[in-house]
Amino acid sequence: MKPHPVALDDITALGSAYRLVIPPEYEDENGHMNMRWYLAIFDDAGYPLAASLGLTPEFHTRHGTGGFDLEHHIHYLSEVVAGDTVAVYTRLLDRSAKRIHYMMFMVNETRGTLAAIFECVNSFADLHARRTAPYPDEIARRIDTLLARHRQLKWEAPVCGVMSS
Repeated sequence: MKPHPVALDDITALGSAYRLVIPPEYEDENGHMNMRWYLAIFDDAGYPLAASLGLTPEFHTRHGTGGFDLEHHIHYLSEVVAGDTVAVYTRLLDRSAKRIHYMMFMVNETRGTLAAIFECVNSFADLHARRTAPYPDEIARRIDTLLARHRQLKWEAPVCGVMSS
């Protein structure tokens, strides 16, 4: 099911998390970026989000923690080709004690289009136990601060409707 449209101005107001010029090796036999690279780009864009919440590699090493994607969904909306510049913007939707539910929007800046939407549920994890775990208080506070800002947005997030934190 195609998501409802969101204005590019609303998306770009979120603030860019990640920007990339698509290299030639991402192109497939159809002359556009292969689907596998969308997930790779969204994955790479997740690291600045995690760092903004205090979940840096140093934090995880010090505490023996990490993150697990539990579920995700990608809507492919318009082509991206080698040489295009894309920017990824993030919006938090919800959280529980152990999980965050968020969306990322890939904007093709070269063509002025929304190229793809990524929706994800991710969990904090205790890597010693290899289980999900509650966010530490300091991280939960940072999540809540960003979540409060994103809940004030005047536009409805185009969620797929089957995921929740």
